[in-house]
Parts: sequence; structure tokens; C-alpha cells
Amino acid sequence: MKNRTIAFFDAKPYDRRSFDLANKDFGYEITYFDTKLNSTTVELAAGFDAVCAFVNDTMDQAVIEHLSAHGISIIALRCAGYNNVDFKAAFGKIHAVRVPAYSPYAVAEHATALILTLNRKTHKAYNRVREGNFAIHGLVGFDMHGKTAGVIGTGIIGRSLISILKGFGMKVLAYDPFPNEAYAAETGITYVDLPELYKQSDIISLHCPLTPETKYMINEATIQHLKDGVMLINTGRGGLIDTKALINGLKSGKIGAAGLDVYEEESDYFFEDRSEEMIADDVLARLLTFPNVLITSHQAFLTNDALKNIADTTLNNLKEYFEGNKLANEICYQCTSPCPKDKSAGEPCFHAGADRTEKATA
Repeated sequence: MKNRTIAFFDAKPYDRRSFDLANKDFGYEITYFDTKLNSTTVELAAGFDAVCAFVNDTMDQAVIEHLSAHGISIIALRCAGYNNVDFKAAFGKIHAVRVPAYSPYAVAEHATALILTLNRKTHKAYNRVREGNFAIHGLVGFDMHGKTAGVIGTGIIGRSLISILKGFGMKVLAYDPFPNEAYAAETGITYVDLPELYKQSDIISLHCPLTPETKYMINEATIQHLKDGVMLINTGRGGLIDTKALINGLKSGKIGAAGLDVYEEESDYFFEDRSEEMIADDVLARLLTFPNVLITSHQAFLTNDALKNIADTTLNNLKEYFEGNKLANEICYQCTSPCPKDKSAGEPCFHAGADRTEKATA
């Protein structure tokens, strides 16, 4: 029997290295495409057995219909997020599997790096000293010890960040639609509602999926309820924040600093080298002018450990499908918001063991 073939979209050098290494144990024929998956590139998938996609690939109705017409019935997302898949279009046609836990530590540690850099201005200090400027005015920060952090979403990433922040001696407030009170009692954190978290937190970090319920959860109205001078961190999904409202909050001083590893219109810029071009996105360009804003290019996941886990899990997800086994990491198409069946708070519903012979069902 011929080896199974995979069309791999939005391939970067680090993807190729990690997947080529992992594939030694699977033996798939992987064809890497530099381009993103969308309605104009989907024809590249013709003749393949599966598609491997990432966070800025587009799997809308047009793409789903083309894939299905080509006989492709499995999309392997090499990421945790799934908001770029049209599940209504995919229902009954195409399965989607994901990597639910590649490295919660990588993302939590990057969120911490954003917090520390914004607070102590180490990026500014580095540039000053490189130019022979050893003055320290303008570099004043604050003690994190004793301050209050608000963590929205207490899945495995949120819990990893909480452990780090507790190590700094911070008081931690948490919000989750499915609070884990046993975990709260064990770690000494407190679950509160969102208005209370907004009111009390000196630092807020977002670790929840992007759903219709969480889209623009940080907006003009909610920003008015934030503590004056709050630091806002987002390593989740760009659409959790209304960026224009964020800019207004920064201009007014209501938001004291923002650390963003994601951006709601990132697909044309993040993961790409645009250093020789003008930034045509006026909102992104405006964000980059603020001295108290730190933007990284969706790199929170980018550690060797995470890349290995992503490759291993993605290829194993495909193995489960090709061998007709139950799909442990299939996304439940019937759930549009976090489901109480999954007690890992902040995680979407994945009914582990979905039977691939029942097309696109839980």
C-alpha cells in the first residue's frame, strides 16, 4: 500500500525540521507548501490524503467544499486553536483534529517574559546601553510581589502561568466559565466574576479560546472597568481584544501597558518578514508607536519541546484516522462554547474517542 500523503501548508523552516524528524516513525509523504491554505491555494491539496494546517490558514466553506470534492476528509491542525475552521461547512464531510497540549509551559513562560519586559523596560535598557546610554530615567517598574494578577481561563496554560505568578508572590484572581474550586483551594487562588477581576487586577492575562462568547471580551465598555494603569497580556487569540478600543485605552492611560503575542488581523504579517515593506495596516502601525506596547509575532509556542510535541501529536492524530481508530483529539463540531463534559476549565469540548467512521460527529 502506498504511503499516505499530506499537504502541509504555511510551512516554515522550523516546521520542516521538526516534522521531518518526527516522520521517521510514521513514514508519510509530506509535501511542504510555503503558502497559506485559502480559497486560492486549496487546489494544491488535490491528490493528497490529508491536509495539515496552522493558525493563519483559512478553512472556510469554500475551502472545505474544495477539500471534500478532492476526497480529503481529515484536517490536522498543528495548533490548539480552531477558530479558523468553518465547522458548519465541515459537518458530515471533514474531520478536524488538533494538538490540545503542545507545551503549556512555553506559552505561560512567554506571557511572563512579556510581563517582566514591560514592567522593568529591559528592551529599552538593552537598546540604550548598546548605544552607550547608561541613564536609567524612564525605566522605573514595580514590585510584582504583593500585586494582583487576573488570569482569564484556567486550562493548562492558565494554570501554568498561575504557578509562575504565585512564585513571584502575587495574589491571583481567576475567571473561568467552569471554575475548578478544588484547584483553587489547593493553590490559594480565588475565582471571581469578570467585573471583579477587571476591577482588582494590576495585570490581566488572557488564556481562553476564541469563541462567539469571548470575541472582543476586552472592548470599550470593559476597559472602563479596568483598574487604572493595568497591564494587559494576550498570548491567546487576537480576537479576544478589540484593538481599536485597546488603542483608545492606551491613549487615555487607562491601560498602562500591553503585551501582545497575537493580533486580530495578524495573518498578513505574523510569521512573515515584512521588514522591507510599509505596514499598510493602520491599526497595527498605530500600536507599534506606543512605547508601552510590546508585540511579538505569535512566538509564545516556539520552543524545541513544543515543536516536537506538535509534530508527534499531529502525525499520531493522522495515524489514528488512517488506521480507523478513535480520534482522541477530534474537535466536537456540535459544541460552540466550552462544554462541562471537559472539566479542564477553559478548554473547548473534545469528546475523546470520536469514531471516525461516523463522519464529523462527536
